Amino acid sequence: MNMPGKPDTPLLDISNLAVRFRVPSRRGALFADSTDVKAVNGVTFSMSRGETLGLVGESGCGKSTTGRAILQLLRPTGGRVVFDDEPIHEFWKKKGQKWVWDHRLLDLRRRMQMIFQDPFASLNPRMTVETILSEPLRNFDVVQGSEQREKIQHLLMTVGMDPRCMRRYPHEFSGGQRQRIGIARALALGPDFIVADEPISALDVSIQAQIMNLLSELRENLGLTLLFIAHDLAAIRHVSDRIAVMYLGRIVELADAQTIVDRPQHPYTQALLSAVPIPDPTREQSRRRTVLSGEMPSPINPPSGCPFHTRCPLSEERCRRDVPRMRTIETGHQVACHLVE
Repeated sequence: MNMPGKPDTPLLDISNLAVRFRVPSRRGALFADSTDVKAVNGVTFSMSRGETLGLVGESGCGKSTTGRAILQLLRPTGGRVVFDDEPIHEFWKKKGQKWVWDHRLLDLRRRMQMIFQDPFASLNPRMTVETILSEPLRNFDVVQGSEQREKIQHLLMTVGMDPRCMRRYPHEFSGGQRQRIGIARALALGPDFIVADEPISALDVSIQAQIMNLLSELRENLGLTLLFIAHDLAAIRHVSDRIAVMYLGRIVELADAQTIVDRPQHPYTQALLSAVPIPDPTREQSRRRTVLSGEMPSPINPPSGCPFHTRCPLSEERCRRDVPRMRTIETGHQVACHLVE
């Protein structure tokens, strides 16, 4: 059951979130110099209770790292993460050379869960479904004995699976069924907030819609707050209340889903939408596409100024020189672009 909170405050508030990794400058060198990889660089947004926010962008832009840093599976190297008025980025302490969780973060773990991208890699192949789903229940001492079995059966029915399959192993299921098991595991502790890290990218197209519909139903029935990470803007717009577009570790545009689809302002968002096919042959042939040249720069050595200027067909001198700040151009619509007035 979700815990009560203040309805007038966001459930999640992120400000200038940063995650950097230290990596050797020269691979294989004995005394190699190290450099920073700016995986996430100044991400800011908030989420209301019961909202679904879609986080979309190319592979390598920092989406998954953002999700893991929010849940504190990765320790942020900068910024703030406030969950239900709790500054959870402060719930770390240094023990020797390592950073470890404070007990306060462990207490909040049951309220924040994750659905992983690969439903096969995230499930232990040596465990039955019953053991997989009972693990979080045991760790947090939720239910035991016969009540535990009833809880597991209820979780399986909630995600549309036959409870009689609980003695089977992950390899005995299809990809869509394995993802449903992963969703059931995320629901086991009755969380308030779930990060769904590209939960449909490893599935057949025919199964993707079923999983998205399931997540939408669960959000509505259970009052979940959902961060839906994906690289497919065509899919994510159908399940999201708002969409944040990410590029090279930064949010470049944020608005409600319909506004992003109807009135995209950032050239990168426009390029993503132009790649989405339209189920109308006449409109599909006549519409103008935005084709991006080159690949996304490396986060080890990001370009100066606007991170998108190396691929932007409209870039100017100031784009190469100055980093655009996030500006509100209309209520609820924010864009980081010098060219948007």
